Amino acid sequence: MSINDTPALLMMQDNSKPEECTICFGTYDEILLRPRSLPCGHAFCSQCIERAIKNGQVACPSCRAEHIATTATQFPINYGMEAFVRKLASVGTVPAKRSQDPPIGIGKKLRSLVQEQKSNISSLITSCEDTLCQLGEYRGQLRDRKTRHHQLQDKLDGLVEQNKTTIELLEQEDTSVVDMTAKGEDGKKRLQVMLGNLEKVYTAHEVDTIADRADQCHVEVKEWLHECQDIFPDFNALHTSVKVQETIKEAQEIITPEAGAATLLVHPRDSATNIMEKVWDITRGVPLEEITIEHLRRMSEPVKRLVVAGQVVAVEQKQDGCHFSKITLQDGELFLHPLLRQALPIHARSIQHSDIVNILDYSSTMAFLDLAWAGSTKGRVAIWLTPDTGLARQFVLLCMGLQGPTYTNTKFFEVEDKDQPGECMVGGDYETNDGEGGTSLLPDLGGEYRRSSRAGAVGSWWGPEDHRSAQFYILTRDLPEGQWCSRVFGEVASGLDVLRAATSHGNITEVTVVDCGIVLPL
Repeated sequence: MSINDTPALLMMQDNSKPEECTICFGTYDEILLRPRSLPCGHAFCSQCIERAIKNGQVACPSCRAEHIATTATQFPINYGMEAFVRKLASVGTVPAKRSQDPPIGIGKKLRSLVQEQKSNISSLITSCEDTLCQLGEYRGQLRDRKTRHHQLQDKLDGLVEQNKTTIELLEQEDTSVVDMTAKGEDGKKRLQVMLGNLEKVYTAHEVDTIADRADQCHVEVKEWLHECQDIFPDFNALHTSVKVQETIKEAQEIITPEAGAATLLVHPRDSATNIMEKVWDITRGVPLEEITIEHLRRMSEPVKRLVVAGQVVAVEQKQDGCHFSKITLQDGELFLHPLLRQALPIHARSIQHSDIVNILDYSSTMAFLDLAWAGSTKGRVAIWLTPDTGLARQFVLLCMGLQGPTYTNTKFFEVEDKDQPGECMVGGDYETNDGEGGTSLLPDLGGEYRRSSRAGAVGSWWGPEDHRSAQFYILTRDLPEGQWCSRVFGEVASGLDVLRAATSHGNITEVTVVDCGIVLPL
């Protein structure tokens, strides 16, 4: 059965065995039948996807969505499914595979040699898959660039010859990628064949023969991997592509002269970086390039890489110098950290801090506190803040550092009713860190506050007029029935376990808020 055949039958088949590929019914593994996810969300084994690719396309048998690909390695490995299969195997749900160890008749030394060869080959297969995936992604970018250049060529007669030259460079680069991809596919297949042959060896002569072949293939594949890293991407082709597109956009008045100004690009030839990272350095590597709210909302792969690398910051210029907030990504959510006066990271991309503040909805803000003690960060506490209360707005200001003071580096200074019902932690003294400070940042802290007796409630002991109103408490255990706390302005959404672990620490004054901020509502 082909992946492109009989979709109706596949849609009706039993889904009670997710550990099996729905095309060949083989159980997923981590060598030949690795599960890969298509962009539509459905997963199939690598071999079935490879067989299904025709003319650079593959149609999902479950939903018939068409995807562009030249090799199965362009689709990401479903590591969650692999972990699921391993777990099933560990509890005996998946039939155990026949041992891959060589026959018992082979001596211990030969057995060790076989295992070493298998390990080396498996490692090389993984390296092949990673590089082939990069080549596939790179070729997709090259194809997109060629398409854009063809469109621009039709509109701008004055730049036709220069644009054709750029297309030729990209065509040559594309041809090189195709050739290297074919070479890599051939090397990967030979490695897979050798891996299979090692399962069937019975004599020392067979082991020696396969080992010799494996050593030769090992050298060839290693050379291919080094060659790919060395020659791709072609700096001249991509740099010319970038410059021609900038020139054409200027001529069409699509962008402003300032945005289209000449850019200094660095020639990346560091073999320690992978192909797609070097592509990004060439095509988008502009120091201090501004990122917009829309960039963060769309979160394209290049922008995501910048955020993960810590190169996206929210900047605000003040009289005493440049202040910026880190922007980080965790579990699919963007976090804005406090605004601090510090030097910008090298090659940082900036967004105006005021642009972020303008989109905040204080009626539905989630803040976070990162707690540490005993020399290490223990976890993150996320807090939903109650709408339309002055104390909640003040809590946001102190998490963001908008007016200077911040909860960063403040300590918890008290645990009340420790190990008893109503146990709570008290902190937030950003001035003296001992419970005597915490001046209000807002003139009006009024609002409709609620009462709560449940663990996770966040509130203030002190009224709006008190000089300690920035202090807060967090209930870590429910209060006895009939009792409640007042001036509650928030509730712990996650991290209550971190707070309870903190209360169990021997000295609560060692528990520190090492970082804080808010979740960006994008």
